[in-house]
Amino acid sequence: MTGYAKVQSTLGDKKVNIEIKTLNSKQLDLIVKVPAAYRSRELDIRTMLGRLERGKVECYFTEENGSAEGATFNRDLLVSRFNALYPVADSLAAIGADSRPALFNSLLSMSDIWNSAADNEISDDDWAVVSADLQRAIDLCDQFRSHEGAVLEVDFHKHVDLIEEKLRQIPALEGERIDTAKERIKRYMADAAIKDVDENRFEQELIYYLEKLDITEEKVRLQKHIDYFRQTMADEPSCGKKLGFVAQEMGREINTTGSKANHAGIQKIVVEMKDELEKIKEQLGNVL
Repeated sequence: MTGYAKVQSTLGDKKVNIEIKTLNSKQLDLIVKVPAAYRSRELDIRTMLGRLERGKVECYFTEENGSAEGATFNRDLLVSRFNALYPVADSLAAIGADSRPALFNSLLSMSDIWNSAADNEISDDDWAVVSADLQRAIDLCDQFRSHEGAVLEVDFHKHVDLIEEKLRQIPALEGERIDTAKERIKRYMADAAIKDVDENRFEQELIYYLEKLDITEEKVRLQKHIDYFRQTMADEPSCGKKLGFVAQEMGREINTTGSKANHAGIQKIVVEMKDELEKIKEQLGNVL
């Protein structure tokens, strides 16, 4: 969900810079900072930014005024305040000191004395230009994120392919695992000096024991999850959350396989699959 775009809009002799930054977040978190002239349009801006769907989105509007005309002050308000405050300031000043310059400078620092053209609400015609450029900035930001998404898709396929490849290595070790389990049980019986054994009962107990170690269902479900992960990436445009859920299910099957493995070779494969899955999970926060 990382993205960036900057567009400059021109309104006569004034330029408006529109900057959008996006970072990872579970929901859509909008931060909009605009000059006073655009405050009445903030709801429209937020609605337009909603196209980005998910992530921490920061949008900043800054103005560059190319006009030679500066801000003007409210003369009547300045004179009124000066006349009201001068007698008080003069009575508090030291004998022989002139309080007028200090009072005048203090009044000039009051923000409401000054009137700026930037404080006026943006006109409908100007907003039509700015909103079109905002749409363009959103498109550019979306393209940035789409490019990042394409790179992540390739990376996800690589890790999923490795998990699948390691999953296919397990059956070759399962026969050895069953033979090892049988030999272990027979050795325990020999060590315990158990001589008279009912072969039928022994086979039943052995089958029961091996069923507890059976990982066929886990392998089948893991393969299904791998296929569904790929299908979701291919078919759904905004699939970050769903991919996260599928990855959780993949992790569950891998963990169960490891707990049932009872075989050093299979457990090593399980650790390698967990490592690949963790690399996927680290990047899922970047997916819409």
